[in-house]
Amino acid sequence: MRKLAAAVVAAGLFVGGMGVAAADSWHEVATLKTKGAQFTDARYKWEPVEVQQGAFHVKGRLRDLDVNDGHNVYLLVKVHGYGWNRFDGTQKKSVFIDKLVHDGATRYTSTADVRVCVNRGSLHPDNCSPTKHFKRP
Repeated sequence: MRKLAAAVVAAGLFVGGMGVAAADSWHEVATLKTKGAQFTDARYKWEPVEVQQGAFHVKGRLRDLDVNDGHNVYLLVKVHGYGWNRFDGTQKKSVFIDKLVHDGATRYTSTADVRVCVNRGSLHPDNCSPTKHFKRP
């Protein structure tokens, strides 16, 4: 009877651990693109609560596609409906972005939004890709 109980507990821990491992692993993101900018080779994961306050972790390559327009590119990321966090790229170049975004008021983030934009100056509205939504499993 004890062996059976131990086996059931072990199986439950194994299955529970698989769910945590899936939540903590990297996931591919389709290319985010707008006229003049793109975010490629993108991946995200939800960090464990004990490691990075349960942050949303995103990384990938931010590219300026129109090197002659004189405009910079940037990545926008937000969690829980708070304000956007802006991560600037470099004009005429491709840069690697690796950022953690979290809400310090909660134990872990459960939702996140990401989009890529071109800064078109003060007279024109910025050009942004559609927003990609993510939800913690």
